[in-house]
Formats: sequence, C-alpha cells, structure tokens
Amino acid sequence: MSGPLLVLVGPMGVGKSTVGRLLAERLGVGYRDTDDDIVTGQGRTIADIFLEDGESAFRTLEKAAVREALTEHEGVLALGGGAVLDAGTRALLGGHQVVYLSMDVEEAVKRTGLNAARPLLAVNPRKQWRELMEARRHLYEEVATAVVPTDGRTPEEVTQAALEAVELKKA
Repeated sequence: MSGPLLVLVGPMGVGKSTVGRLLAERLGVGYRDTDDDIVTGQGRTIADIFLEDGESAFRTLEKAAVREALTEHEGVLALGGGAVLDAGTRALLGGHQVVYLSMDVEEAVKRTGLNAARPLLAVNPRKQWRELMEARRHLYEEVATAVVPTDGRTPEEVTQAALEAVELKKA
C-alpha cells in the first residue's frame, strides 16, 4: 500500500504535531502536517482563513490537502482536528494505520488554555470544546485502527503507546 506509514487524528491541542514528529524520528521517516500544508499554500494562518473566508472555505482547502498528503506522503501524517468531518476524507483513511490521540476537556484546558487563537473556540471555550468532541469523537473512532489516550502522559509516553498500538517497531 502506498501512502503514509501512520496517520494521526484527534482534537486540536492533543499533541498530533509533537507526537507525529517524535514518531517520524523513531521510525526514521518523514513527518507532514496537513494544517502546515494549508498555511504554506495559502500564505496565512488557519485563524485568518477562518476569519476572512469562513469555515466552509477552510474545509475545502483541508479536504484537498488531506487527499494530496495521503497520496504523496509515506511517513507520519498528522491531520487537522476537523479533517474527519468530511465523509470522503474518512473513506480515504480506510486501509491506513490511523491512531486517534484522545484527551478529556480538563487536559485540553491544560494544554491549550482553550484560547482565542483557536477559531472554533473563541466564545465559550470549554463548552465549545465539549460540543466539538461530541460531534467528532465517533468520527475519530470510526477511522482509527488504534486509540491512544494522552491524558497525563508525556509526548514520549504517547509516542511509545502509539507504536505499540499499531505494532510498529523502532527503525
């Protein structure tokens, strides 16, 4: 099968970028993040895209970025928190090793501060995070071949748990 060795999904702030880089290093492969691809391609932040063009426009960009990365990238791939909202994206993830990094709202508060730099959490962060997770949790679980809780774990511990969960060994 071509495509990524491993795909990470999960909510914003869960540590997909940090753990993704550690996994890539441990496995001796490249790392790619579709949010970074969008920022680079658009020349502006995700928050600016949301503000200037709206969520729908961002989701269109995200869908294209995920499709491209799943085709081109062979290392560790991290998807944006909302990428799983698209049914076509979920279908494309079939057959890939997908790890869902999970966390509860208290952990989210500690990690992100649930600050306004997160466009979907700008008004009532705790309430909005809970609502996002209620809407997305089942989608993360649907695409996942493994679920790795991150609460109270260091990035290194999460990395090791992810490797064990998908039975990938250190390169």
